[in-house]
Amino acid sequence: KKWQDYWLSHKTFAAGDPSDKPKYYILDMFPYPSGAGLHVGHPEGYTASDIVSRYKRMKGFNVLHPMGYDAFGLPAEQYALQTGTHPRTTTEQNISNIRRQIQNLGFSYDWDREINTTDPEYYRWTQWIFLKLYHSYFDKAVNKALPILELVRRLEHGELVVSLDGQYQEVSMGGAMTVIGGLEGGTRKWDELSSEEKREFIDGYRLAYQAEVPVNWCPELGTVLANEEVIDGRSERGGHPVVRKPMRQWMLRITDYAERLLDGLDELDWSEGIKKLQRDWIGKSVGAEVDFVMSGHDATIRVFTTRPDTLFVATYMVLAPEHPLVDEITPESHRADVKAYQEQAAKKSDLDRTDLSKDKTGVFTGAYAVNPVNDRQIPIWISDYVLISYGTGAIMAVPAHDQRDFEFARTFELPIVCVIQPTEQWLTEHGEISVEDFGAKADAAYTGPGHNITSANDEVSLDGLPTEEAKKRITDWLEKKGLGKQAINYKLRDWLFSRQRYWGEPFPILHLENGSVVAVDEKDLPVLLPDTDNYRPSGTGESPLANVEAWLNTEHDGQAARHETNTMPQWAGSCWYYLRYIDAHNENAPFDPEKESYWMPVDLYIGGAEHAVLHLLYSRFWHKVLYDCGIVSTPEPFTKLVNQGMILGLSYKDKTGRLIPSDEVEKKEDGSFVHRDSGEALDEFPAKMSKSLKNVVNPDDVIRDYGADSMRLYEMFMGPLEATKPWNMQGVEGVHRFLQKAWRMCIGSDGGLHPSIQDVEGTEEDQRLLHKTIKKVTGDIESLAFNTAISQMMIFVNHFGPLETKSRRAIESFVLLLSAFSPHIAEELWQRLGHNNTLAYEPWPTWDEAMIQEAVLELAVQINGKVRDKITVPADMPEDQIKQTALESEKVKGQLDGLQVRKVIVIKKRLVNIVATP
Repeated sequence: KKWQDYWLSHKTFAAGDPSDKPKYYILDMFPYPSGAGLHVGHPEGYTASDIVSRYKRMKGFNVLHPMGYDAFGLPAEQYALQTGTHPRTTTEQNISNIRRQIQNLGFSYDWDREINTTDPEYYRWTQWIFLKLYHSYFDKAVNKALPILELVRRLEHGELVVSLDGQYQEVSMGGAMTVIGGLEGGTRKWDELSSEEKREFIDGYRLAYQAEVPVNWCPELGTVLANEEVIDGRSERGGHPVVRKPMRQWMLRITDYAERLLDGLDELDWSEGIKKLQRDWIGKSVGAEVDFVMSGHDATIRVFTTRPDTLFVATYMVLAPEHPLVDEITPESHRADVKAYQEQAAKKSDLDRTDLSKDKTGVFTGAYAVNPVNDRQIPIWISDYVLISYGTGAIMAVPAHDQRDFEFARTFELPIVCVIQPTEQWLTEHGEISVEDFGAKADAAYTGPGHNITSANDEVSLDGLPTEEAKKRITDWLEKKGLGKQAINYKLRDWLFSRQRYWGEPFPILHLENGSVVAVDEKDLPVLLPDTDNYRPSGTGESPLANVEAWLNTEHDGQAARHETNTMPQWAGSCWYYLRYIDAHNENAPFDPEKESYWMPVDLYIGGAEHAVLHLLYSRFWHKVLYDCGIVSTPEPFTKLVNQGMILGLSYKDKTGRLIPSDEVEKKEDGSFVHRDSGEALDEFPAKMSKSLKNVVNPDDVIRDYGADSMRLYEMFMGPLEATKPWNMQGVEGVHRFLQKAWRMCIGSDGGLHPSIQDVEGTEEDQRLLHKTIKKVTGDIESLAFNTAISQMMIFVNHFGPLETKSRRAIESFVLLLSAFSPHIAEELWQRLGHNNTLAYEPWPTWDEAMIQEAVLELAVQINGKVRDKITVPADMPEDQIKQTALESEKVKGQLDGLQVRKVIVIKKRLVNIVATP
């Protein structure tokens, strides 16, 4: 407590802005302030970042190491509904508790920069960034966001022409007089449009826009949920039923940035696992769009396929259940079955529907389409494994060469025809089948490349062509015939940015009486979240803000207006918090540009892997928009990312596998575990910490019994930072004993400095160990291998502890090394060693490489693999002399009697192996 108070009162860890020193920005994923507070798993990443922060300060860096709270969101509101306590009250209480817990661990945060996403002075700038998105559009010609006024200017000056064909089509920004859309609907000049048409057109290209989209609606929670928040048709929080329904939502056009989000990953020092998760989530697919004419119907169905080379044997088609043509093409004879399946599919999230392991389901619509390459009729089905949000919401199915289509065809006994010649090895491995009996005997689709067979009509032939060449030829033919075109699709969908709840950032948007939407002027920000006790969901699909009449109704330029009643999702505040830390109290801007250019990008970001495709992807998107707007100086926010592993608690289960809460478990004298009441034998195993299993370890308890330094040290000693590790209190006791030994090494029984510490250099062995320890700990911190750094410090203490004479320089160097890991005891030892100031900015110890080199080496001598002697030789002795010394050993000579030496092998610094035969 003494040193924690000292650091706070002296603002020891306040970062200077900007500085002549090199900068180092290290960031933690900030916590959500739940009522449960932190358990011992949470501080693992914080401890790692603190070690690096303290180390970098001592290495001469200006270190920015901040902390804050991601405090808006559904959990606080649900707790408020259950207890009747306002979410602001519980949030403030929880923040106070978590701040206390964090400060009790002595982390070196710059507390003057503390932020809270629910602070109006913070979310004022969250709203400000939203307006940047609202007032921007993505120009595909320059591949970046530009002001929406630039689009208006180009339209007003005749540089662009509008195509109207029932709805506005995609903008092409190629140059003067470029046609927008260019379909058969013709073109019109901008000044020919009505004010309403102009507004609708412009709104259609904003990066933040409104749309009627199918969403995951949870009636019980009264809000829309993201796909990731729905499991098996139920909400992840509370397990309530979720249905799909269309609702008006605010969306962010993240899909425009898909390619840049992919390309940017190549420059980042992130794990390949996290990069793959983002690449898979973005889901880039290169292929073709193909038009299928309906049989006996005027409609045309456009499909997207990554394998246009297999078009000749498409044996059926599948539409998403929500596809707008389903109702139109389904005859009455099939309508009831189709309707029932649509209702069933509406209850599933996109993630559930695309789960590769799930059984395939579907319904035949009763309609047929015509394959454009051979005029064959193929049946049209609907199935939930096809998403309306991906591609065109329709696929052509070639079950011989797509595993999902194969499983669907097997389920519903649909034709499976091979069109790509499989390799001989594949045919052999799958049961000696042939191309001719593929449909009847194959146990899987052949999805690899090959050469086309039976793929020709009167105008084009793919037979004999390898896969990539066949794709190009058929795509060129489709474009020439007006039947299709090359296309790129992404699984990534525009970000659904609305929540129908109270506890979130209000949108800076007003709705006017004429139905138009206007942005709040920047000078009028923030749009404050009103205080109300009526934060129960409205039940109408609007948020509880619709109930707050005094706040809801306002005016704009003399017109009656209503505030937007949706709130932003929890992700909004965490999209840019790392930027606010740079200038946390700036009242005139989100941050000073000079400070941003000094501190950014973040040099090291530590946090959980569970945020790979949500927070991390969303943050990168916002950052790229801000970069396009000239607000930030770097294209990416986080240079290096490290994910700490999960810390597991000890749990118990009976023979049936039933989990037993730890408070029902009794440990016997022999170390076994039994149920306290029944006496049934139980197995102990590591599992995720949870309240239900009562295996959550509170850091407050560990600190009370062993001290903050012991807890910090154990968190890092458990194993590699990124590994999953079980918590074990015996391990805490072990590192606690190590710290006691380190204390006794320095402090005598009278509480004063140990009399063995003298102003001497120490023996050569002492000096060599000191320099090896400095080098090892330094290198391990740089590579985040904290557990092995601690092991080396233990070796140091075991050697120096018993010495009757210890070098003061060696002990002081050790204390400085220890300070990054266990700063409280290190500060106290530093003071007792006679220093008046904190060691936080003392120079990090350096090593002499020459001192690390061994003067002599002890080598084992083996004969035919068995150790027969040990020899001591100078470290720089040539290899041929080492061989001669080994052969001249008396013990070796005796063992070689009667044998002929065939070979002598020297393994540097370890051993000499003599190979001998009779």
